[in-house]
Amino acid sequence: MEQQHQHTLSIVDFSTTAHGSTFVKFTGYDAKIEKKFSGEVKFLGGNPYGDIIHPDRSTLSDDCRQYVQNLLVEKFHSGEFQ
Repeated sequence: MEQQHQHTLSIVDFSTTAHGSTFVKFTGYDAKIEKKFSGEVKFLGGNPYGDIIHPDRSTLSDDCRQYVQNLLVEKFHSGEFQ
């Protein structure tokens, strides 16, 4: 029986600048392409920015990119990066 892997995301570190930008470093696993990854995004005004979640620049599968983006936004809005 084949074991199905799932996308994972672990927060490594985060910091907030004096200007209110929040930087979040993370690692994870893209189950679709079966590769580990690491990355960083910057939150401005509650929105995440970074190549790893950009639709045209990300090296992640679309499924994993959306998973990472959605989970980071959820964690940000729940106050986990304060």
